[in-house]
Amino acid sequence: MIRVVKIGGNVVDDEELLVKFCRDFASMEGEKVLVHGGGVMASRIQEALGQTPKMVEGRRVTDSDTLQVVSMVYAGWCSKHITALLQSCGCNAVGLSGCDASVITAVKRAPKTLSDGVTVVDYGFVGDVAPDSVNVPFLKMLLSAGITPVLNAINHDGRGNLLNTNADTIASSVAVALGGELVYCFEKRGVLYDVEDEESVIPVITPDRYSELKAEGRIAKGMIPKLDNSFGALRGGASGVTIKHSGDLLSECGTRLTL
Repeated sequence: MIRVVKIGGNVVDDEELLVKFCRDFASMEGEKVLVHGGGVMASRIQEALGQTPKMVEGRRVTDSDTLQVVSMVYAGWCSKHITALLQSCGCNAVGLSGCDASVITAVKRAPKTLSDGVTVVDYGFVGDVAPDSVNVPFLKMLLSAGITPVLNAINHDGRGNLLNTNADTIASSVAVALGGELVYCFEKRGVLYDVEDEESVIPVITPDRYSELKAEGRIAKGMIPKLDNSFGALRGGASGVTIKHSGDLLSECGTRLTL
């Protein structure tokens, strides 16, 4: 069973959490793929450069200046730092963006009408991916050679243009393409009923329960695309989806998604 594990930007930005996660990830047996974010660092660097990060429904609006920053952060520092940490733990990893060996291609997102049914947003240089966007033979070649792919959020359209894709979407697409188990790791213990209460982990969420939680305002912002991708992965054929704390990677806990 191939496992596709995704870590969020808050973990990537916290060295203590990241080091522990990489140690645990390296100790996982079997074939595995790591997908990482880096949005916290990207936003901080944008602000240092005088840019104002813009997020809409949990997704980053990416103009040309933002694309340069996120490419440097995700495909540069974050990718190589994580890969180096994994190597130090005995995990033979290779950091890849979508354009490397064309491991993932993307299609530039058209302007999108938001959930209010009225507002239209042009996300800029944002790419949408799907399971058939994934270069499965190449990934399987790496895995069969004992090499762990480490994928970031920068993809390409095959015509020389880089595009920024939500890393949760990448993880979902890769899990479906490989028929693997999907694990989302971030700084919370799972999906919380009360974001102020770390003990309020919701153990199981179905599509109907998800709709109820959104209507109650319990699930919002960046958690929406994460759960959308989770259910999309299950419908597409992923063998399972769990959302948990990065420190609990090796434990049976967190929130399990089920259809």
